[in-house]
Amino acid sequence: MNAPLPPPALDEIRAHDDEMVALRRQIHANPELAYQEHATSDLVAERLARWGYEVHRGLGGTGVVGTLRAGTSDRHLGLRADMDALPIAETSGRPWASKVFGKMHACGHDGHTAMLLSAARHLAATRRFDGWLHLVFQPAEEGRGGAKRMLDDGFLDLFPCEAMFGMHNMPGQPAGRFGVVPGHAMASADTVYIKVIGKGSHAAMPQHAGDPVVAGAAIVMALQSIVARNVPPLETGIVTVGAFLAGDAPNVIPGEAELRLSVRAFKPEVRDLLERRIVEVAQAQAASFGVRAEVDYQRQYPVLFNHPKETAFARQVVQDWLGDEGLLPDLPPVTGSEDFAFFLEKVPGHYIFIGNGEGEEGGCMVHNPGYDFNDRVLPTGASYWVKLAEAWLAQPAGI
Repeated sequence: MNAPLPPPALDEIRAHDDEMVALRRQIHANPELAYQEHATSDLVAERLARWGYEVHRGLGGTGVVGTLRAGTSDRHLGLRADMDALPIAETSGRPWASKVFGKMHACGHDGHTAMLLSAARHLAATRRFDGWLHLVFQPAEEGRGGAKRMLDDGFLDLFPCEAMFGMHNMPGQPAGRFGVVPGHAMASADTVYIKVIGKGSHAAMPQHAGDPVVAGAAIVMALQSIVARNVPPLETGIVTVGAFLAGDAPNVIPGEAELRLSVRAFKPEVRDLLERRIVEVAQAQAASFGVRAEVDYQRQYPVLFNHPKETAFARQVVQDWLGDEGLLPDLPPVTGSEDFAFFLEKVPGHYIFIGNGEGEEGGCMVHNPGYDFNDRVLPTGASYWVKLAEAWLAQPAGI
């Protein structure tokens, strides 16, 4: 069987592909969790400095920003990659698999970092743009809010950006094709802890108890009615009970139980509705069983909103380069969440998806112990960054 043709890429990018594949695999083999990306940050900073970037470190703890200016324009563009790994034990069997048990790059952040570094090398060598380029290597995307922490540390004060762009790989889609989703592209992500407080008792004497297990079970079932009966049918809401913790003996009714929820929505107003109803349902159900519920609702990642002008620009970059066949048609919004949303709350921009391959080539979905980033798409993703940066910083302000 003939090998599939490689996805398109710039010849100059492909000339350094072996080096960037080796770098990607080095990062993959040495994963670091959120806010622990010290070796990865060292590697990124060293390469950027070698290629002539002004390197700033410390934002968000382990974040790295490389700045390069060409020409005389005062326009500023930000491109972002994430660096952190996940607390998962890898089972891919690759020669470059994680050397650290219980940690792995199961979401492709190693590939995201390598693609932006490959583009950084080319952009520094050619400097075919006019303005300021800020390359953002962000820590702690995986549930720890590294983007928000970089913003809180003054990222936009130090590196003002008129627009920011990000990218994520997507297994199950053709390798090297790009998905552009306008508007609400990724869901918000909130975590909820519901403590059900009752009264413990011997299991043989339930009449003396205020049973938090029975009340908690009723809460689990009642929560499912929120999306079915409160969220408008044409909107999206997700309420998932991922953990139910209560007791440790069969003959003891515990005094407390805890539910842990993941809650998602595509629109802020649906997010607000879900929060209000979860609190109401939990407390009302608990009261009906003679116990009480304390709800700790933690808002984490906001809805990721792709801005219209920047979305149209990203699409046009792909079409001018690859034609319509370079785009994934009718890609729907993604119910997963992404903290690049924090940047897009402050700065207009777009978050694009790149196909990681189909079938065996694409491998399994992200956050799976068998996942691996597809090295064939590294030069394609890097070429997109180059095309986008050169096009954006060649145009007058205010597109």
